[in-house]
Amino acid sequence: MELKETVELMLSENHADRLRAEYRQTKIRAEKLHRIIIKLRAETLEFTPKCDVYTLESQEQAMRDYLKSLEIRAEIEGIDL
Repeated sequence: MELKETVELMLSENHADRLRAEYRQTKIRAEKLHRIIIKLRAETLEFTPKCDVYTLESQEQAMRDYLKSLEIRAEIEGIDL
C-alpha cells in the first residue's frame, strides 16, 4: 500500500476510517524509514543523511511505539485495522 491509497480513509467522516488511515500512513512511513536504516548500516544507501543513524533509529522506535498505541486503541474500540 502507498500513502496515496489512504487519502479516502483520511478524509472520511467516520472516526474508525480515519484511525485506519493514520495507522496505515504511520506504518508505511515506519517501514520506509526502516529500509533507509538498513541500507545506511549496510553502506548501500543512495544518499547521505544529515543526521546520524541513532537519530533515525530513535525516530523509528517512536513510530513503532505509536503504532502499538494505535493497535491497542483499535482493539479497545473494536476497530479492524
